[in-house]
Amino acid sequence: MWFQSGRRRDLCAILYDAGELRGQKLKTRLERYYDLRIDPQAFYGTLDALVEGDHLERRTEGIYDVYGLTDAGADRVESYHAWLAERVENGERRAGDTADANESVVD
Repeated sequence: MWFQSGRRRDLCAILYDAGELRGQKLKTRLERYYDLRIDPQAFYGTLDALVEGDHLERRTEGIYDVYGLTDAGADRVESYHAWLAERVENGERRAGDTADANESVVD
């Protein structure tokens, strides 16, 4: 499920690096990376989808929601990183090479 959205991947990557973050701090880091404002409703909808998909866990700290990766979420980040690194290291940009076009990175 999280492969359907670059935003989902990027949120998981930020949390992989940071550990746990409050929702607003996570949103700010993503906005700085994208250099644009993200609609809060869409942002928190993305977080909800990641929680429901068991990629993130949410806990309450005072009045704040704090998010962190689950083991499954960390595994996805690591497997995506390995898959992407292999593409970058082994490949050169090939125009018209469609041999692996139908290969899916989704389990």
